[in-house]
This record gives sequence, C-alpha cells and structure tokens, in this order.
Amino acid sequence: MVLQFLPSRLCLPLNAPHFHILPSTSVSLSRPNRRTIPTMSFPSSSSSSSASPSVTDPNKEEEEQGKVAQALKYHHQTKHSFTNYARGPRGLDWANQPNPFRRYISAPLIPLLHFPAEKQAITDDAPLYSSLFHSLPPPKPISQSTISQLFYDSLALSAWKTTGYSTWSLRVNPSSGNLHPTEAYLISPPIQSLSDSPFVAHYAPKEHSLEVRATIPSGFFPKFFPENSFLIGISSIFWREAWKYGERAFRYCNHDVGHAIGAVAMAAATLGWDVKLLDGFGYDDLQKLMGLDIFPEFKVPSRPIKGKFPDIEFEHPDCLLLVFPNGSNQFHVNYKELSSAVKEFLNLEWKGKPNSLSREHVCWDIIYRTAEAVKKPLTVQSGEFPVDQFQSSGICSENSYKGLTVREVVRKRRSAVDMDGVTVMERETFYQILLHCVPSGNGGKHRRQLALPFRALSWDAEVHAALFVHRVVGLPKGLYFLVRNEDHLEELKRATRPEFNWEKPAGCPDDLPLYELATDNCQELAKRLSCHQDIASDGCFSLGMVAHFEPALSDNGAWMYPRLFWETGVLGQVLYLEAHAVGISATGIGCFFDDPVHELLGFRGSKFQSLYHFTIGGPVLDKRIMSLPAYPGPGIDT
Repeated sequence: MVLQFLPSRLCLPLNAPHFHILPSTSVSLSRPNRRTIPTMSFPSSSSSSSASPSVTDPNKEEEEQGKVAQALKYHHQTKHSFTNYARGPRGLDWANQPNPFRRYISAPLIPLLHFPAEKQAITDDAPLYSSLFHSLPPPKPISQSTISQLFYDSLALSAWKTTGYSTWSLRVNPSSGNLHPTEAYLISPPIQSLSDSPFVAHYAPKEHSLEVRATIPSGFFPKFFPENSFLIGISSIFWREAWKYGERAFRYCNHDVGHAIGAVAMAAATLGWDVKLLDGFGYDDLQKLMGLDIFPEFKVPSRPIKGKFPDIEFEHPDCLLLVFPNGSNQFHVNYKELSSAVKEFLNLEWKGKPNSLSREHVCWDIIYRTAEAVKKPLTVQSGEFPVDQFQSSGICSENSYKGLTVREVVRKRRSAVDMDGVTVMERETFYQILLHCVPSGNGGKHRRQLALPFRALSWDAEVHAALFVHRVVGLPKGLYFLVRNEDHLEELKRATRPEFNWEKPAGCPDDLPLYELATDNCQELAKRLSCHQDIASDGCFSLGMVAHFEPALSDNGAWMYPRLFWETGVLGQVLYLEAHAVGISATGIGCFFDDPVHELLGFRGSKFQSLYHFTIGGPVLDKRIMSLPAYPGPGIDT
C-alpha cells in the first residue's frame, strides 16, 4: 500500500495555487537609485588550470568547498514546500516579458534550407524514429543541406499558435514556460554556400538562419578535431526564465540545456553523426569560443531588486558539443593547447551587437551567485578522446511505435497542457519506453551512458526515476523505481523505506532495471506532490527524476550541479519523443514539492534529490487555439 507512506504534511488542506503569483513567498522589490544598490562584483572568469577533484592546496580546497556549499544553499533555498513556494515575482510583468529571440544586430544573416514536415517515405534521409535506437545511418558530409537539417530538426521553430489577440511560437526543443533561455552557436570549418572560411555563427531560430559573428583561423579545426567534425555551443540567458519563475529559474535553465543536448543528439543521429560533450573545457574557454565576452560584466546586487539592468541579459556559456561522423576512431584532444588557441579568439573581429530583451528587469541575486560558483574550470588533460561504440537499446515491443520518421516525431512534439484521465497504455509499451530511458543500451549492467542520446554526456548515469503508475494495462497501480545506474542499487535500497518490495514486476524485460516498490492507487498522491496539478495524475504514468546528488558534487565539484539537471533534461527529451512516437503526449513538470517527495521515498539528507517531474498520457486538445506553420510564421510574438 502506497498510502501508508504518505508524508504527513500531505493532509494539509491546501488549494491548488496560481503558479505565477506566489504572494506568500514573494519578495518586495524596491526601486532605489542605482548608485545606492549594494553590489558584489563577480569577475568574468574563475577558472583554474586544474580539475576540481584533484585540488590539494588547502586554500583551493576550501574555495571548492565554498562553491559546493553555495550550490547546496541554492538548491535548498529554491525548494517548494506545502507551506512555502520558492521566491518568485508577485505577478507577471507583461510589459517586460523578455524577447524570446536573441539577434546580433548588423551581423551577416545566412538563411538555411527548409524541409518538408509532412509524411515522408522511409529512407536513409528520413529514417524511422525507432530505428535510430538500433543503429545509425551512414554519416553524411557537412554541407549547407545537412547543417540546415540538423538545426531544423533540433532547435528551430516547430509551429506558431494563435488565439484571440495572442500569438506565440513553439520550438522543436521544449522549454519551461516556453520562455527559451537557451541559445546555440555553430563553430565550423568552411561549408560551401555558407562560408568560405571557418566561422562562428549564432543560430537564429525565428529566421532559421545563421548570424555570422566571426571568422576563425584556418588551422583551428585540422589541428584539434577529426575530419568532418564541427562544434555546437550552448548558452543560457537566465533573465528569460527568471522573469516568470524567480529564484527557481536556474534549475529550469539547466533542464532546458539538457533538452537541447538531447534534441541535437537525436537530429545529428538522423544524419549519421555522433555527439559528445567536450567537458574538459572551462567556462572561460566557452565564453571566448562563442564570443560571449562581448557582454559587460554584470554586478550582482546583494538582494533581489527591480530596475533597469541591461547587463542582466548576458549569456552564460554552458557547454560545447563535438559533432562528428558515427563510427570514428578515437582521437587525441589536448585541452591545454586547445585552451591556448581559444584565447586568441579575443583578437577576432566579432560582428553584431546583441539586441535588448526587456526594458526593466528583476535580479534574483542567488541565481547569479550560484552560476558563479558552479563555473567549471579547465581540466588539463591530454590523451585519447573517448569515442565509445554505439550501443543499441533494448526491444520488447517494436509494434508500439506508429511508424513515424524522426522528423515527424521531433517536429510534432508538443507539451500537453492537460491529460484526459482516460487513455491507457499497454504494459509492453510502458516497458519499451523505459528501455529507451536507460543509459547503457541492450545487455550488460546499466551505468555508462552508451545509448542514444545519453551517449552525448561524459559521465556515468547519476539520475534515476521514481514512477507513479496510473493506467498501464497489466501492471498494478503503484510506486515503481527505474534504476539507471545499477551501481547505486544497494545504496538506493538502504536509503529508501524498508517496507518497499524492490521486486521486478511481471513481464519486465531482463535488461530493464525496474522495480515495484508498493502497489496502490497513487493518483491523488502524484497530483499533490506535483503542486496539486491534475496533469500528474491524469496520465498513464508520471515520475520524479531522482539524482545521486550530494555524492556527485563531492566527487566532482560544484560544477556538477547544473550537469545533473542536464541529465534530467536529456531523459525528459527521450520521454517527450517516446510519448509522441507511440501516439500520445507528455509534459515536463518543474513545480513539485521537493522534500515531501523525498519523505515519500524515505530519503534523508541530500544523498538523493528529486530534480524534475514528468507525465505521459492522452492529451486534451484546446480547440480554441489555432496552429500556423513555423515558416513563414506571423512574424511576431504578442
């Protein structure tokens, strides 16, 4: 029985909140003269030349501990509880809603090619969605067409929606609140019809075009990277998300980074390309490589405050992805030499001035202090870059998929607003979806991230899933647990409630580490834990993603904090695509009561923490909303 494990505070007579207005936890934001704002100045760089875990100098060790403490402080301060929500705005300031589209004014704009979104014949150019989890098609050359296709199927607009006087765009990659803090950059060798020289370009999704920011030295790619490879940089504008969600926004920005990584990895796989995170790079290197040092240093106020802070619209460089032909041999990467070469990017002629996103802003200071603390230093290492062999994923119900191509799935992906509370899922379909959610693929012990799209990440799996099963035919309703790193299994058993069963459910594939914990109808429980949202109980199943949290920070450093959220975002991307591929829908849930989830599972302390919730089921469509094509769209968000 699940109900016997109900957290005692679940019985509180709480009404469902209006999530945009949190008066009980909001901060009164004053508007003092800017000259009197107490500030702390954070340098634009904090990277050292050594990796965090190898710190031996007592001063550096103390500094690293302080950074981990800041990450933990942020995490605990931004938890929702039954009595208080994390601090956020009193209401939505529509006059200052951030522009969702960054542009670099006066930078040359190069249009990319468009592709048909309707039903395609199944070919190497348009493979079945499910086929990518078994093997990748032959790699295609880098060209105007393939680069266009990569962005079109990963980060481009997917549609426009309109109702009444409101019009808004949707994208292939999902985003919390559809606010899209994520920006992307292409760093590439010469590509015919795009550029005769190696270049750095910002991707402009509204125009499906590249804004060329700079040309780079001709010897850069041949010296450091394999043939037929290029780079994609990802950055975040925290203000876009903080406008709506306040202090919790840093979490959501990093969810979105993970979704973007997953989206790029899936689109690249369609072209026969592999994707790997170049995680030896430090924050400084990423900033120079993407030309983001163009933004002035942002001086962080000592408390949340409202005013005109144009510098708050800076982009925080998150990560760098190497895209290269699938099946490539291992190659040598010397991060120290690479970092030295990237320093010369400061001398390049960078084109374009970033556009303004809002007239006024609110600075939630803890976001920027935490972003400073979790900046990754350069990891000085030289050796073979690990290129693990592609590992296919498990199969138990191939017939669950609807015969859709990758493009049909990724471009028709939507975030459901409501679930119908009626749609059911077959047990074999449930198991098939979860087989695509485990990191190591078919056969063997799950730990290393070898299967698509998790293979883009550079660490062993740290994220698991606690599942609330509501409407799966042939499977008892109740609480289940998917162990995505089997090295954690015994630790999880010790950390959770002793009453849990930890038994494999009936018909579960041998290579799927799914366990039944307790059986009961847990629809109301799932709803209450996810901020009283019906969508968590009205689907076929919902889940909370649970990270091996404090040990990951202790073992690696504070910079691992955002990466745990990236992993949840990649997992969430798979759940979105799987749901649409089997003919239903899904939605990520960022609002949940953190510690009551931990209490339900029996977790104490911070060894395991819930970072992201999700729901999958039959969507309720709002017929008042009309869909318009992504390109050409109406041209403006209103």
